[in-house]
Amino acid sequence: MEFNWKEERNLTMLTDYYEFTMSNGYFLNGLGDRIAVFDMFFRRVPDEGGFALFAGLEQLIDYLKNLHFTPEDIAYFRSKKIFNEKFLEYLADFHFECDVWAMKEGTPMFPNEPIVTVRGPVIQAQLVETMVLLTINHQSLVATKANRMVRAAQGRSIMEFGSRRAQSYDAAIFGARAAYIGGCDATACAIADRDYGIPAAGTMAHSWVQLFDSELEAFRKYAEIYPENCTLLIDTYNVLKSGTPNAIKVFDEVIVPKGLRPKGVRIDSGDIAYLSKKVRKMLDDAGYEDVQIVASNSLDEYLIRDLAQQGARLDSFGIGERLITSKSDPVFGGVYKLVAVEKDGVYIPKIKVSESLEKITNPCFKRLYRFYNAESGKAEADYICVADEELYTKKPITITIFDPLATWKKKTLENVWARELLVPIFEKGKCVYEKPSLEDIRTYCAEQVESLWDEVKRFENPHTYYVDLSEKLWSIKTDLLSEHNSSLR
Repeated sequence: MEFNWKEERNLTMLTDYYEFTMSNGYFLNGLGDRIAVFDMFFRRVPDEGGFALFAGLEQLIDYLKNLHFTPEDIAYFRSKKIFNEKFLEYLADFHFECDVWAMKEGTPMFPNEPIVTVRGPVIQAQLVETMVLLTINHQSLVATKANRMVRAAQGRSIMEFGSRRAQSYDAAIFGARAAYIGGCDATACAIADRDYGIPAAGTMAHSWVQLFDSELEAFRKYAEIYPENCTLLIDTYNVLKSGTPNAIKVFDEVIVPKGLRPKGVRIDSGDIAYLSKKVRKMLDDAGYEDVQIVASNSLDEYLIRDLAQQGARLDSFGIGERLITSKSDPVFGGVYKLVAVEKDGVYIPKIKVSESLEKITNPCFKRLYRFYNAESGKAEADYICVADEELYTKKPITITIFDPLATWKKKTLENVWARELLVPIFEKGKCVYEKPSLEDIRTYCAEQVESLWDEVKRFENPHTYYVDLSEKLWSIKTDLLSEHNSSLR
């Protein structure tokens, strides 16, 4: 059964107030139907990483499909006494008519390249800004963090345990979804299992153990109820002196006599590296070499990596707050900027100029390509060009690229495939994209991350993956900056 509770809410009004004041102004100035092009992009990878992951497209599609203003919404605007009545009539009959392009979910992405592009009447393209950013920023942040932890685990399972630490119930649910895209194997969030099919994991809390007269009794009762999936939490009192011995006793007396095998034990506190080695030996000596040891307790990618370096005997990890909130770097700085307007069938490029170099935008209605080496399959560079520059994608090509900040640095890429990264999502307000299953997204994400060189995936000082501009786009950007500087003289 598929549940659609999330689609029942009308989120059209989840928009910054100034979007409406601007839209009212556009309307009154006769600009409401002016075709505008907006790009979403981000400027910095969280945690100083080498790449981020694109996630949240499915929820953005659901939002755009359901855009409409209710009579209550119109009454709210009227009560503000600043909106033109004709504009309110326009909102009451609002129909989304924009074109939208986006990356596929799970695609590795890099700073300053378009990841969502919206083209349409400026009022409509402007109004969706908040939800485009909110949806993509959140899930991309969590998916990126999850993938870092998955890579640190080097094949060991990662379970997302963050529901109770997430910043709201939506963050818990969609965070679990994003973590699964990033490579986590399971979630503690039951509703994420129900709605998205993400395997739910979890056995007992310390309160279960404390509720009974003894730890041994607590373990025994649990094993009697769940003999086929028995994982015991062994750190309520003392991992080595009571938790592990009691677990072994229950395995011997309850699980094995039924012809079954216990699944695991979990350690949630203490010196996990030291304890895991001791517990592993105790389990092995008792004939339970196949029983897994699960670690939890405020873990992140650096602690996971350190545990591995210290020889910890761990098979999987349950990670909560540091994953679901991306605690070490909890803001994904995606922005949504006007890059072009259409006049008499011609796109006029627009640029945001700033004294901060990183805040100068790339103008124009654009395309985005990724070059893959035809022999190794590895991604070599990304290439942003003007929309009327279409690269051949049917066979390998040779192309010379250059660093847009240091134009004398050039490199010729030979025998590379060019793949266009932005795919059509909506055409004139109609969804034309067939949403893949979450499993397919997760598999695609893993394949695309594998296509990156290991140097790009380093946690510290990753290799800079180049996002280059075509010569035409670079020239347009340079000319606009020159014109701006000349106007200030």
